[in-house]
Amino acid sequence: MKRLKSKTVGWNILISVILAATLAVCPKLLSAGLAPLPPSIETLYNAGQYGQAAEVLQAAVAQNPRDASLNYWLGRCYYEIYDFNRSISSWERAVAVDSNRSDYHDWLGRAYGRKADESSHSNMAAALSLARKTHHEFETAVRLDATNIDAQRDLIAFMANAPANLGGCEERAMEQIRALSAVNPVEGMLALADLYGTRKKFDQASEEYQNVLKSTPTSIAADLEVADYFRDRSDSEHVEQAVEAAAKIDSSDRRLSYCRGVALVLQQKDPGSAEKDLRTYLDTVPENSEIPAHSSAYEWLGKLYENEKKPGLAAEQYRAALTLDPQNKAAREALKRLHKK
Repeated sequence: MKRLKSKTVGWNILISVILAATLAVCPKLLSAGLAPLPPSIETLYNAGQYGQAAEVLQAAVAQNPRDASLNYWLGRCYYEIYDFNRSISSWERAVAVDSNRSDYHDWLGRAYGRKADESSHSNMAAALSLARKTHHEFETAVRLDATNIDAQRDLIAFMANAPANLGGCEERAMEQIRALSAVNPVEGMLALADLYGTRKKFDQASEEYQNVLKSTPTSIAADLEVADYFRDRSDSEHVEQAVEAAAKIDSSDRRLSYCRGVALVLQQKDPGSAEKDLRTYLDTVPENSEIPAHSSAYEWLGKLYENEKKPGLAAEQYRAALTLDPQNKAAREALKRLHKK
């Protein structure tokens, strides 16, 4: 990893890369073997009403404090409303009751990582301690279940990006990629491509992502992860190719309207359809940490209107993006650019 000018800057970059990796995996409400949510709570969760779902789950946990699955889902709800302290407490209780569940450890690791990001702005010692806990939980999750792809990818991202004193090591990351490839070859290719991208070896990363597409994966998440990479490289041709491949797997997937809209904005064609796709995503898909953020959809609407020479509408979308996510650097810079014109 390149030497950074300050520990604070270095930590923020580390966390952002880890978060990007964890958000790229396949979104799913129910992992294999996990107890389902009661139907009434599942309805609230799927509608993005995480606060209300948490209130109902709190009452259920009070009656059944040693129900690990209830504590797990309560942690998921708190995570979605950015209450990382309570998500950590919920997942720590779940782990205390059932320490052999890989998913519990993986999500606890994610919450430690998000809390570390918060703490890095004011308490670096706490942030470093949380980072070590993040690493430990990811390692535990993989040790408990090597087929837990999310945990494998989280651990690889951490090893690839963390400094050595926190558990980072590119050689170990490569070893873990090989282990992942033995479980799931496509996910191994994706992890390797992500590693190349992190190291700014973009030619190698692009080649590896194209190899993923050529392998015709059966998981729509793989195609959409490829689309995400080429989106960030402003490669509209490969974004479109990846989105088309994803649609063949599941044309009803709720992420496709976002991806199609982004592809059209990159291509600067059919602005009406691009606007419709992005608005459909915002209007019909609730916020969730495992799918593209609404802030990103507003950012791309801003780019669409900016391309159409509609600076007022563009600025409105960028402001909406920043309201949802003050850390959206692209939206902030775009807004500054518009103000200078």
